Amino acid sequence: MQHEPLIDRLVALALEEDLALGDVTTDATIDAERNGVGKLRAKQELVVAGVDVAMRVFRAVDSELRVDWQVSSGQRVSAGTMLAFVHGRVCSLLRAERTVLNFMQRLCGTATTTAAFMAAVEGTGAQVVDTRKTTPGWRVLEKEAVRDGGGRNHRLSLGSGILIKDNHIDAGGGVAETVRRVRAYAPHGLAVEIEVRSLEELEQALAVGVDIVLLDNMSLSTLRDAVRRAKSAEVRSEASGGVSLKTVRDIAETGVDFISVGALTHSSPSMDIHMKVHLE
Repeated sequence: MQHEPLIDRLVALALEEDLALGDVTTDATIDAERNGVGKLRAKQELVVAGVDVAMRVFRAVDSELRVDWQVSSGQRVSAGTMLAFVHGRVCSLLRAERTVLNFMQRLCGTATTTAAFMAAVEGTGAQVVDTRKTTPGWRVLEKEAVRDGGGRNHRLSLGSGILIKDNHIDAGGGVAETVRRVRAYAPHGLAVEIEVRSLEELEQALAVGVDIVLLDNMSLSTLRDAVRRAKSAEVRSEASGGVSLKTVRDIAETGVDFISVGALTHSSPSMDIHMKVHLE
């Protein structure tokens, strides 16, 4: 995997936070060679995510731990579902427990929230996409969780796609000049997306030729008009701003192609998962 080194660094950092000074309680109370099984269970309905990073935590703590997953990423499970059995030294299970849960609870939250948004727009043709409003260092993981929930990823980084935003337009000399500069500089093949704040800016963008228009914080009536104009010009459209589970269906029904939702990664609640360790 392309991002394996980054994920391994993140796992190492997370474990260092917890284990830099050892595990005093476990060392004092548990025989080093005592074996057991950790039972990882969902305590509420959720969409599974974070299986790969959880495996990396278990292996980093103790390569001899054996993990028998009962589910896979992207699977919706009910409350009480057993996610995995983890066999090995009890000391290792206890050292891995919190870090595994920290990763999985948050990533399952992102996947579950994404699935809820996807259900809300079902049948409209609109696609829910994420943003770069991610936890620093966690972007690869959080965007994978969005995919597990059925959503799509927007650009991964500033260098992986072109998105001309309001600050670029204001500092770059207006819509037409900014698009011209991007066309002259950007690598061939990258789609050009531009954020527009009004129907006037939309018409300027359509006149100079872009691939996607980002329709930011528009009322539903203005958004419907903007989508109609974009479709007439054979340009795809994306809506952003003020998107929630209460509003996303109405936004989708305007005919917009994409809806970007920052809340998928910056506001999803952690899911309730626990791991109980039993002696063997």
